[in-house]
Amino acid sequence: MSKPLENVEVALFVTCLVDINRPSVGFAAVKLLEQSGCKVVVPNAQTCCGQPAYNSGDKQSTKDIAKNVIRAFKSFRYVVAPSGSCAGMIKKHYPELFADDPEMLLEAQDLAARTHELVSFLNDIADFEPDDVKLDKKVTYHDSCSSLREMKVKDQPRELLGEVDDLELIEAEDREACCGFGGTFCIKYSEISEEMVDQKIANLLATKADIVTAGDLGCLMNIAGRLSRKGHKMKVLHVAEILAGMGDKPGIAEGRD
Repeated sequence: MSKPLENVEVALFVTCLVDINRPSVGFAAVKLLEQSGCKVVVPNAQTCCGQPAYNSGDKQSTKDIAKNVIRAFKSFRYVVAPSGSCAGMIKKHYPELFADDPEMLLEAQDLAARTHELVSFLNDIADFEPDDVKLDKKVTYHDSCSSLREMKVKDQPRELLGEVDDLELIEAEDREACCGFGGTFCIKYSEISEEMVDQKIANLLATKADIVTAGDLGCLMNIAGRLSRKGHKMKVLHVAEILAGMGDKPGIAEGRD
């Protein structure tokens, strides 16, 4: 039986953090999309989604960046990002940015309608199931704010992780609480952010899981950095890496000490 997206062109919005800090997440995303039958394209003209400027109140710079992203992804039926945060920026905030510009508003709304977070796209649209993937580990999933609250991603990663052979999913007490990253929040309010991530890792460690995973690299880098600085050995992986059978690779921040 053919797959629902057989040979359908899908554009991958790689994201800055994946490109600079964890390219393996991008390769995992390509592998998963190709296993779903999609033809993956990575437009060269893509840039940052503009979220740092947006969160800093620089509306004009955000608009300039958004216009470039809209142009770069104009011709694709689907745009997929391995990040609820960047996908949320495009889907929720681009239309708000151009509310006073009727022509650009239509283009922003068009891109928003075609943009999806990776795991929800795989589960809800591509009818994807992990292909002979095994991971004999206890795993806990952190719900990032943007994935959960903006993109409504909650059950999809859990359903797909449930298809990984031998993987045991253990829920943390505060799985839906913010980790304290929040883009520029962790810089503007570092002391509050530090307290939040300390509480987050305390609850993650209480699960006694081997691995913590999520769909947003910003959260994972924040959690991994704190775990590393505190001397804890819990492994940190993006959910795409687990689903793509890359669960045995070194975790985020491993090997830095």
